[in-house]
Amino acid sequence: MKLAKLFEQINTGLMTLYGTRKGRMLASLPSRIRLEIELQQAGSERLIALIQLLVVSIFGLLYLVAPKTYPEEATFAPVPWVLLFYFLFTAMQLYISRVCLPPAWATYLSIIGNIVLLYLLIWSFHLQYMQPPSFYLKAPTLLYVFIFIALRALRFEVRFVLFAGACASLGWLVMIYYVYQASGPGDMVTRDYVEYMTSNSMLFGAEFDKIMTIIVVTLVLAMAIHRANRLMVESIIETTIAGDLSHFVPQQVADSLANSSEEPQSGHAKLTTATIMFIDIEGFTTLSERLKPDEVIATLNRFFSIVEREVERYAGIINQFQGDAVLVSFETAPDDYTPAEGALLSALNIQNALKNDNAIDGVQLKCRIGINTGPVINGFIGSSSRLIYTVHSDAVNIAARLEQQNKVFGTSILISEATKKECRHQLASFDLKGTIALRGRSHAVQVYAVEPLPS
Repeated sequence: MKLAKLFEQINTGLMTLYGTRKGRMLASLPSRIRLEIELQQAGSERLIALIQLLVVSIFGLLYLVAPKTYPEEATFAPVPWVLLFYFLFTAMQLYISRVCLPPAWATYLSIIGNIVLLYLLIWSFHLQYMQPPSFYLKAPTLLYVFIFIALRALRFEVRFVLFAGACASLGWLVMIYYVYQASGPGDMVTRDYVEYMTSNSMLFGAEFDKIMTIIVVTLVLAMAIHRANRLMVESIIETTIAGDLSHFVPQQVADSLANSSEEPQSGHAKLTTATIMFIDIEGFTTLSERLKPDEVIATLNRFFSIVEREVERYAGIINQFQGDAVLVSFETAPDDYTPAEGALLSALNIQNALKNDNAIDGVQLKCRIGINTGPVINGFIGSSSRLIYTVHSDAVNIAARLEQQNKVFGTSILISEATKKECRHQLASFDLKGTIALRGRSHAVQVYAVEPLPS
């Protein structure tokens, strides 16, 4: 395995020479990102094994259906045995790769095994066809070596591509040396190209071309993989960051940030019409006084999980968690519903889910919900160094005031006239509470209490 260690050192040297930033980046990556990279590599190993299994299966099928061209008096037919052994060898690789990411030494052994089995098959041709050893040098089966080298590129690791190319080159040198020694030094060597093509003679120039082609293809692949590997690692990092970011901002916003060519800046916002829903736990201040801090957090998490599940079902966006309150916006809705109907259905489902929720330590949660529809501005606000994503407008303030107005009417869901007008389907019963002046507003708002339809 000295050769394997040599290529480990070459790979490290290339990383240092070509991308020290990448080397430092890999070393400093969090363990979960390194695990994600390993999972990608394990998937590549499975893909490699599957392709190898496909190749040997096709080769075996062709061998079975093709007419046999070797002499009838030939007593040795190694092809089926080599194919069978290679099939079992590849099946074992596939099994290992499905269980875990094979260690580097196992991958090196796999590469050696692939090349050795291929060259053993080629070497056996002169025995099967009862010809001098130089006969196998012209076998087109050598082209399969490029498949084995190219397959190593799927791991996106330079060391394995270089190692496969080195094994292929050195292995073919051994095959040439065997012909040279077995036939007697110089006996089968020719410099006449016509004689080489029409006899079992050996032309050193032709063999040199084969080795040089293997080396050049290997180096080109290695350079391409080295560049692609950096992009793969950076892509995994960016995908992980985008996934992490979605825990703090809406998924749609995280996706937009990940695909944006510009940095987010304060003031980047858009004007749209949306239905705003404001949700608050009823009596949470009193509840938190009698609960331990960890119980408060557990209760909030339980509540937020219910809200998130029901809101996302109707394409709602959770803009903020504010203490025990939740600010949600609906700009689109699934199926034939309007955003206002999506908000209404979410509110009804949240109330129903809380009623059926198994209380922890006797804590049965209730909430108040206010819903309003109108123009809003959504985007980033803050300073140059710290931003938050939120929605702003008078429509948001009305939704918050409607939520508080539930205390006055003893209701759980209140909506505005603007929201009711956007509800085209009969999804709930509406009870007009009157036209009232909400706190902090000069204009009165027509308010409706919402109750589920009788089942």
